[in-house]
Amino acid sequence: MRLPTPVTSQAVEESDRFLVDLERFQGPLDLLLHLIRSQDVDIFDIPIADITGQFIAAIENVEERLTLERAGEFLEMAATLVRIKAQMLLPRRDDLLDDADPRSELVRRLIEYEVFREVAYTLADAEADRALHRGKGYVEPRTLPKSSELPLELTIEEFLEIALSLPAPLEKRPHRAPVLPVTVDEKIELWYKALKRKARVQFGKFIGRWKTRVHAVMSFLACLELAKRGRVVLRQDRPFSTLWVYPSEDDEDS
Repeated sequence: MRLPTPVTSQAVEESDRFLVDLERFQGPLDLLLHLIRSQDVDIFDIPIADITGQFIAAIENVEERLTLERAGEFLEMAATLVRIKAQMLLPRRDDLLDDADPRSELVRRLIEYEVFREVAYTLADAEADRALHRGKGYVEPRTLPKSSELPLELTIEEFLEIALSLPAPLEKRPHRAPVLPVTVDEKIELWYKALKRKARVQFGKFIGRWKTRVHAVMSFLACLELAKRGRVVLRQDRPFSTLWVYPSEDDEDS
């Protein structure tokens, strides 16, 4: 950044080499504070005419050097400085004791910004120093006091009262899925219906629709019961071969 050697507004207007790298500043307050501090100007008695001229010269062609949003911030500050300069030039009545200095609000903002900036610099330096010794996110371990060093603040009576007030643990019961009951009578009715539609029924195909052991057992018991009653005939060509169920010839219902 290059600042003009003269500090008067006339010299600033005559100089066409007033170049400032605005990217180095965080905003218009940062630039304005730099202009004040670099020339050792009393912040409570700002020469508003000179500072305004320097500020406007520094942000010349700001629209071409910055984005629209950032350029608007600098232009707004320039308008504020011009307004304060105009108020300083206007005559003020002596009888108005409460006529405040037009620069007071700007001074307050500059001091407030400088305080926060210094705090930010201090925190950044502390973070950089910490990064040299600790990794990011490191938290120092806290030493827990030994149990023997902790004083006992609970009496036996209070402990028993609290222990007896605790609810008893819930009894653990195994969860069992509900099973629909399968009866032999139901299977007998199904065998009757199946034998009315066909002359013979293969046992494997009859139980194939359910594919559960309980249905297979109950279906076989139903076959035995019907055979005992003389309602059906069970036939196999050889042991462990396909079981066929036929209606009995003596069964009047069939």
